[in-house]
Parts: sequence; C-alpha cells; structure tokens
Amino acid sequence: MRHIDHRQSDAILGAMRQVALAAGGPLTHADTASVMAAARYLLRRPDLTDIGTLPAIEPMDLQSLLDEPELKTEAIKYLTVMTMVDGVLDRKKVGRVLAYSRALDIEESYLTEIVEAASGHVTWSLADMTRQNMESITGKSWGDADPMPWLLPYGDGKADPELAERYEALGRLPEGTFGRALWAFYKNNDYAFPGNPSALNERFGTPHDSTHVISGYDTSARGEILVSTFTAAMHPVNPMAGHILPVIFSWHLDIKINAVAGSTSGGLDPNEFWHAWARGREVKADLFSPDWQVWDWVERDLETLRLDLNVTPPGVPQ
Repeated sequence: MRHIDHRQSDAILGAMRQVALAAGGPLTHADTASVMAAARYLLRRPDLTDIGTLPAIEPMDLQSLLDEPELKTEAIKYLTVMTMVDGVLDRKKVGRVLAYSRALDIEESYLTEIVEAASGHVTWSLADMTRQNMESITGKSWGDADPMPWLLPYGDGKADPELAERYEALGRLPEGTFGRALWAFYKNNDYAFPGNPSALNERFGTPHDSTHVISGYDTSARGEILVSTFTAAMHPVNPMAGHILPVIFSWHLDIKINAVAGSTSGGLDPNEFWHAWARGREVKADLFSPDWQVWDWVERDLETLRLDLNVTPPGVPQ
C-alpha cells in the first residue's frame, strides 16, 4: 500500500474507533490496543498516543478522504476486524461497518459472512469460510464439497511411507537449518508427517507449518491466529474470508469450523495481530504459492533465510 498522509490515516483509525463504539459501551482494552497497533504497524503512525484525539469519522467523511480503491479496500478490512476484537460479534458494529463499506462502494464476501453470522446464520458463514479457504489453498473452485477427504488424504490404505520418510530424514540435517527446525516443529507438537495415515494433506500442512517456523509463531490459539494473519498478508487470495475471519471465529469467538480446526475463546492478541499483518505483507515469498517447494529451502540456514525473506522478529505476548 502506498504512503498515505496523516489525514487519511487518522480517518481510517477514527473510523475503527467509531466501529468499536457502535455497540454503545466503553472502549475495551482490545479496542484501544487494536487501534494503536494498526496505527503503529500498518499505517505508520507511531506518534499516536491517545486514540481519543482521533476524529469521529462518518462514512461520507471516509469516502471523501480515501481516493484510491486499494486504500478503501484495505480500510474496510481493518474496520471489519474491529467488530470482533473484544471477543463478540456485535450486530451494531457490523451495521456500522456496512455503512462505511456502502459509502466506499466496497462489496466483499467476508462482509456477507459477518452479516450472516451476526444475523444467526453461523452455519452458512462457516461453510462459506471453508469454501474460501479451500479455494485460496488449492487455487481451484471448491463449491460445496466436503473438505475432509482432501485435508486427510492418507487414511483408508492411502498412506505414503516414502513421503513420510522423506520428512523424517529432515531430522538428520544440521542444527540451525530450516529443514531441521521444521522436523523439530512436527516432533515437538506430536504432528504426523505427510504420508502417514493421520497426517494433513502435504499441500496444506507443509506450507502452514513452514509458515509457523518462518514467522516464529507457535501453535497456541494466539499463535494460530497470528500465523493465519501472516499468511493472509503473504498470500492475498481470499485473505479475509478464507484466512483471517476463520481463525478469529475459531480461536477468539470459540466457533468450531470443522473436525480438523480446534476452537476456544480469547486467542486474539490485539497488538501482535496487526504486527503479524504487517510482517506478512513485507515477506518476500509466498509459501502457499503453487510453485513453492519446501525442499528448495530445507538445507538453508533458518536465520539467514529469514533475513533474505525480510521476515522481522515477532513480538512477545503482552
């Protein structure tokens, strides 16, 4: 996203604050921390110290100040996240986001998802998130097909021992290499290597777990939200509908999407979330690209690889 001036950044941040206030209650810690972190990491406003100084931006104000389609699209994403950062999807906040999106003439599938979920049609929203996620990962139209046979392809006599052994052999690489770190990630989390009967599809599991290793985010609820946010910025194919909303629903709103994904409440770190977004946007590779191959990376030194890819260090929980 190009450089934006202070009036534009203040307008986006002010609109984020207005969404947070739409339910009528006081701002929560998550609301305030989110606006501050978005200012620092995404809108390059480290000078902002008090969100109370932001203007009370109305939808037409935002429309008049944001002049580029990319900027308008990005702003509505930030506003959408503000409907959920405090752990509840509130209809009044969703309505406020819709007012801004109409003013900016933004129509996106993720907006439909939050509208339907806030209206009680959660099953439909989850199904659409699943479809969007599968299309983002596979690069193909998905429709209404059950994702589980694709996600778990090695059962029912379809195991691939040679593939599993290739991953197991990563443990013989030198300490400090990316491949050895990936092997240790699987072992430390008791994950099955691709090819084993209980393993996830290599097409999904390997890029996802490699992103954990590259980004430095763990497999806690917090870490899963962060790694998927990093992924959405790195691999901008259905980023909101297919990556960010599903993990917030799963790991922050405690809404279970499928048998593979877990769920809990309160996993969103309102500071590091926006940092993960910024980190993913700056990385010089896309691990979910069809032409990315883990085997091209396994012998490389992990820290050198991070440096070459412009992967900055993650923040710590606050």
